[in-house]
Amino acid sequence: MAIIHPFKGWLPVSEKVDEVACVPYDVINTEEATVLAEGKPDSFLHVIRPEIDVSSGTYIYDDAVYNKGAENLKRLLTSGIYTQDEKNAIYLYQLETTSHTQTGVFTCASVQDYDNDVILKHELTRPDKEDDRTRHILTQQAHAEPVMLTFQDTSDITFHIEKLTLTQPPMIEHIGEGGVIHRIWRTYDTVDFVEGFSTIPNFYVADGHHRCKSASRVAEILRNERNSRPGEEEFEYFPVVLFPMDQMKIMPYNRVLKNVSPEAINLLIEKFGAVKTDQKEPWEKGMVCFYYDGIWRLMKLPEAADESIVSGLDVSLLQNHILEPLFGIKNPRIDENISFVGGIRGTTELEKLVNNRVYDIAFSMYPTSIRELIEVSDHGELMPPKSTWFEPKIKSGLIVHTF
Repeated sequence: MAIIHPFKGWLPVSEKVDEVACVPYDVINTEEATVLAEGKPDSFLHVIRPEIDVSSGTYIYDDAVYNKGAENLKRLLTSGIYTQDEKNAIYLYQLETTSHTQTGVFTCASVQDYDNDVILKHELTRPDKEDDRTRHILTQQAHAEPVMLTFQDTSDITFHIEKLTLTQPPMIEHIGEGGVIHRIWRTYDTVDFVEGFSTIPNFYVADGHHRCKSASRVAEILRNERNSRPGEEEFEYFPVVLFPMDQMKIMPYNRVLKNVSPEAINLLIEKFGAVKTDQKEPWEKGMVCFYYDGIWRLMKLPEAADESIVSGLDVSLLQNHILEPLFGIKNPRIDENISFVGGIRGTTELEKLVNNRVYDIAFSMYPTSIRELIEVSDHGELMPPKSTWFEPKIKSGLIVHTF
């Protein structure tokens, strides 16, 4: 069974919440982070994207970058911008849009649960990204951003969540990008939550595979350095937000390709019977739309070659039957001719990338379902990279875990 670990979180003081809160590190690049952080010295981007504060031309993985991030975090934590809770707490994190609300439990999960597959994953991690986050955590002595996990809810856990959210005002309320409202509650009465989650057999990684793996690596490094036992030090735990499965919202993760030959495009159209359409997003599983030379086309994906769950995913069918054989994308994790565009950016972004000749063709996907994610994880299979885009995103900088 999975365990949760209450902790003494660092939270921004109320008047600094809007200045501190920022988007997660992995949804923007360095240039975008630089623009977003301009004129905002207290933005948490200076912690999670510290390359924006070092000399131009500095290697992004230089020691100076990680040291700057640690320096920036220390300043925020020691200058009155943040305060740390004096007692271990459980936090609730709510995301609300005009059409969707989800409320999760912000706590810590166990590295041991991750290592022992109590926390189940569905994607491989990239060594370079693992190394990057591992160095961030070690240098800062903190887990700066939480992992998004999901679980099969119980009436007991729902009761305790609603007992808090319906009877107390949130301690933090922040309106983020797109009008998303971020609310946080805190309780020091943690026993009911700990006992409630003790009946949950598994947690599932929704967003944050690299943060999970890096937390595990950090724990192993520090455990060996300090000759400690598993589970006894605070670095053995990492921050997570646990959302019920039925509240999770998945958007498509679209694909764009460059260095594509006209011959390959013609073969795609002829082989799969792609037809011109005004439709820019597929309306059901097994269909895909693509944009090339100013025209949208719609086609049906072929059947899976075997009965494995992963083989039947739309992203797998596209990869195995189109991207690799027609366009030579053998390993999408490292191939420089493919990029991925989160569904939140919409098909307008796909058209822009192709029209501006940044890419040659864009594929608009049908979203992977939460049921497919759970089935893949339960069977120990792995999805292709960038199979899911969860929305709305958790803001960074609202709760920090140090060790």
